Amino acid sequence: MPPPRTFVRRHGLTTRLTHWINAAALLVLLLSGLQIFNAHPALYWGDVSTFARPWVAMVAAERGGEAVGITKLGPAMFETTGVLGFSGNEVRGFPSWATLPSYRSLADGRRWHFAFAWLFVVNGLVYLGAGLIGGHFRRDLLPGRDQLAPRHLLREIVDHARLRFAKGEAARRYNALQKLAYLAVIFVLLPMMVLTGLSMSPGMNAGFPWLPELFGGRQSARTLHFISASLIVLFAVVHLAMVLLSGPVNGLRSMITGKFAIREDAR
Repeated sequence: MPPPRTFVRRHGLTTRLTHWINAAALLVLLLSGLQIFNAHPALYWGDVSTFARPWVAMVAAERGGEAVGITKLGPAMFETTGVLGFSGNEVRGFPSWATLPSYRSLADGRRWHFAFAWLFVVNGLVYLGAGLIGGHFRRDLLPGRDQLAPRHLLREIVDHARLRFAKGEAARRYNALQKLAYLAVIFVLLPMMVLTGLSMSPGMNAGFPWLPELFGGRQSARTLHFISASLIVLFAVVHLAMVLLSGPVNGLRSMITGKFAIREDAR
């Protein structure tokens, strides 16, 4: 007989609503952002585009009479035909299935991107305000001193690597790795993505010319925007994998109804 379950309140209504709005907005921002990136699929450091020396570039080249996709990463070059550089019988950084819209249109990509960027910012401010006023950050996301002990962190890393998930009382709160990851995304990566995005706006540059200089120049801001977005995608992939491995029904229930089932440890 399985151990009895206890249902606890894991997420408040505001957290649940802003979570799903944020997920939808980030998906649209990612797909439309790749459409914008396809207009010039290369990244640079500094204030101007040094076309001869991109640190990342997705290009097409001819090999044996056929077009192939090439991804350059510093001095290294990789053939990525069908995915990056050349796909669907056309030269494009990312394939059509990864962009919004799927057809080549910088103007439409920008419309989608800017519209959902404002939704993302407003939704994020609502989440931050509710989290600060309601104590969500202090109560649920701020690691305790015991959780930050090196021995404890090492044990959590080993448990995650072995796919051993918390049970009983330990499952009532986020573990230290979850808390640190959420805090890094909320207070580092997401603000970085927003600020670097604003740094590439001509209107913002005119009103606040110092903004892109905070990141080392306009092209550095574009690079950091791409890197922060990529790290957020990596976080989302790991997050989804952990939800699926630890129990998708329980995880989804907690983010839809707010109720999370705790099974007592049978040991």
